Amino acid sequence: MRRWMVGLLAAMLTALPAVAADFAPPPLKGPTPWTHPRFDERPGDFTFAVVTDLESGYRTGVFDVAVRDLQLLRPAFVITVGDQIDGGTEDEAQLEKEWSEFDARLAGLKAPYFHIGGNHDLTNLTQRKVWARRYGPRYYHFSYKGVLFLALDTEDYAPERMAEIYRLRAEYLAARDTDPDKAKSLPYASLMEAKVGEVSDAQSTYFEKVIAANPRARHVVVLMHKPVWRRSGPGGLARIEAALKGRPYTVLNGHLHRYGHAERDGRDYITLGTTGGEWADNETPGAFDHIMWVTVTADGPSIANLRLDGVLDKTGRIPAGGDRLCLSRKGPNCAR
Repeated sequence: MRRWMVGLLAAMLTALPAVAADFAPPPLKGPTPWTHPRFDERPGDFTFAVVTDLESGYRTGVFDVAVRDLQLLRPAFVITVGDQIDGGTEDEAQLEKEWSEFDARLAGLKAPYFHIGGNHDLTNLTQRKVWARRYGPRYYHFSYKGVLFLALDTEDYAPERMAEIYRLRAEYLAARDTDPDKAKSLPYASLMEAKVGEVSDAQSTYFEKVIAANPRARHVVVLMHKPVWRRSGPGGLARIEAALKGRPYTVLNGHLHRYGHAERDGRDYITLGTTGGEWADNETPGAFDHIMWVTVTADGPSIANLRLDGVLDKTGRIPAGGDRLCLSRKGPNCAR
């Protein structure tokens, strides 16, 4: 009983805003130049950042701006929704080189960075092997201050199917640069897996168990590269969504290179834009480079998107030479 009471008291204190004990004003009588002493800050509050696609047409220097922004902003941690390297090769030495170069870019971050794989990161079985050697599991979970995070792998195909998809993708990419019309007619262009990915039964079972084991999580954040929630039937998100039924959660994904928001069953399903990748369509409103800034409070997550051309350092400039880059479709350095 005593342990239960301690837990209840801790939960109550977490839900309360910071009290005036932390506020030391001068002894004033009468009116005050502040509205009230109830500060919008609770012990359980925290902020994390999400970055998204920088590969598939990486624009040199853009991700470096994002890293410098994150050094200034100081989130508790940073997590990606995938496509961090160019990949698309079975040359292990080349893959190790690309990952080492990417990880070197993160050296200035004080916060931990959580890897999630995209199709560029996990294109073939060799890339899976390199990933396992460097980063361990392709899908995993963790909790932070009572919030449960589910990191999915949407390239979770059976080995034979993965090899076939890799072959079709290589054929498509070879034709895309020389004969775009022909590329559009190739099987990969209409492949369901290319658009929405796949989650295996084993992965769904893993997350069902995780969700069941964390019934008191105050919120669940589901992160993935491809929008597998758009896939119906086997291989989609249905089993994980069913396990989350009645729970507060938010779904975040990348892959499409344009920002978008949808609501399903009262929950936010958000597709991030780019953090350096080629824009899907320069005339689309969602074509911009950004960092997603998520502040978790007792009321749930508060989500803001910080465009890289809108975060300025103390000198009033975009960090890391960003003022010389094209960071949004109407930016001053973008070709018309």
